[in-house]
Amino acid sequence: MIAERYQLLERIGAGAMGVVWKAEDQRLDRVVALKELILPHTPGAPDAAGLVAEASARAMREGRIAAKLTHPSAITVFDVVTDNDRPVLVMEYLPSTSLAEVLARRGRLGAEEVAAIGAQIAAALAAAHESGIVHRDVKPANVLMSDDGVAKLSDFGISRAAGDGTLTATGVVAGTPAYFAPEVARGEDADSRSDVFSLGATMYHAVEGAPPFGVGDNQIALLYRVATGEFPPPEHAGPLHGLLTRMLDADPAARPEMAAVAAELALITEAKTVQLAPAAVPEGGRSRLRLILAVCVVVLLIAGGVVAVVLMNRGGETPEVPPVAQSTPQPAPPPPPPAPETSASTPPPSSAPPASSSAPPDPAEALRTAVSDYYALLPGNLETAYGLLSDRMKQARAPSFGSYAAFWGQMSAVQVSDISVTGNNTVSATVVYTRSGGGTERERHTYTLVPSGGKWLIDSQQ
Repeated sequence: MIAERYQLLERIGAGAMGVVWKAEDQRLDRVVALKELILPHTPGAPDAAGLVAEASARAMREGRIAAKLTHPSAITVFDVVTDNDRPVLVMEYLPSTSLAEVLARRGRLGAEEVAAIGAQIAAALAAAHESGIVHRDVKPANVLMSDDGVAKLSDFGISRAAGDGTLTATGVVAGTPAYFAPEVARGEDADSRSDVFSLGATMYHAVEGAPPFGVGDNQIALLYRVATGEFPPPEHAGPLHGLLTRMLDADPAARPEMAAVAAELALITEAKTVQLAPAAVPEGGRSRLRLILAVCVVVLLIAGGVVAVVLMNRGGETPEVPPVAQSTPQPAPPPPPPAPETSASTPPPSSAPPASSSAPPDPAEALRTAVSDYYALLPGNLETAYGLLSDRMKQARAPSFGSYAAFWGQMSAVQVSDISVTGNNTVSATVVYTRSGGGTERERHTYTLVPSGGKWLIDSQQ
């Protein structure tokens, strides 16, 4: 029993920072996770007892700070208690598998799956940074994944509390440096920009199958590689390539803010692409079709009647009737292309539809125009452009206007070209983004559009 309240049920994990237990909160009748922190053990060091006491106090302080963060993509810290003078974190229990275990089993993941995981983790980190909380130890082992696709980040504040994720006073590395930011590897303090790098390194590992700087038993050599900031460019990142490159920039000032990362990942992520039914035929098109069919029926009836009269007259030896070809009315030729209206223009025959409605708009051109008009609004007219996204697109890519604005706030210009219709209400286009800080990115996307209120809305993007 821990703190006369938590009954230990089973040990579910252990690592450099502590042992994790599944436990029952007997006061609130709920299952929780307890993390018993391992404090630095430095026998023979000057004031070893003082170091342990300081680490314990820091653990309590950092744990209570982490408990202030509540986010659906972060493991919640409920409380911090002590057991035999050792701090114990009481946390949300999530039946899950860590991303590290998934990668050990599968090797690497697809870019779309990684984007979906990263979007959730980035959202949690953005909320933490807004509250002044820095994680300091983002890595695959701290990303927990449930069977239904939910990803949550664990161990908020624990790395700082237990002294992990930094160089110790003796130069020994506590924990793995594979996901360190270069400035941290050089001994500088971690901040929110370091979290951006560590999340980028985690996502890089997920799509490439290994961390950016590799792994190895010689942690000092690994630290040296990390400190240089040089790594092989990603080969399997697909739509994540540009974002990962910016997140892993050796210069902390050049990295995007975590809120912008979350917004861009939300735009990249698509839960499931649905093949939509073709757009309904406009009412005007149906009317024109019915009119054409009616004219054809009338022509056939007249032709049949003329043939019958000819046959009857021949049977009664009456003078020959002129050939049918001369007496049978022909279908009216299609109306000419609409001409500019003038006061002297002759109105069309009453049997033909008005020239202005005889040619329905080209649906392919309407789709191309919709995509072109959308990008023509960006990045200056965000509110109007946001209104050209369907509710489904907003929910999948930009659930709030704030996240949408955060993404486009990084851009100074955008150009779209080579727009082509590729299928049922689908359009492909090349988009060139110019970033406010300099540099451009060229991407090819496929869009699905849906009709709504007399205009086309973008419903998905790949």
